[in-house]
Amino acid sequence: MNNDTLIDIIGWIGAAALLFAYALVSARRVEGNSTAYQLLNIGGSVFLIVNTIHYGAFPSAFVNIVWMGIAIYTIRKAITKALQGSG
Repeated sequence: MNNDTLIDIIGWIGAAALLFAYALVSARRVEGNSTAYQLLNIGGSVFLIVNTIHYGAFPSAFVNIVWMGIAIYTIRKAITKALQGSG
């Protein structure tokens, strides 16, 4: 398997993760602020960042970096709230 094929597979997995996360929220199987949803967003974004940077699609890479940042922020906020509530 050559490098481009591997990068393509990584990109498709990332796209599938983001679409699966969106489908779960749309079907109300998970909440938009749930850890599962946010982890799918982070994983999908990381894979798509690898793919888009490899192919020089920097605007798409930027969107995925921001998307990942939002997911990380949401998880950190939930953790902080949980820690404050348990203390």
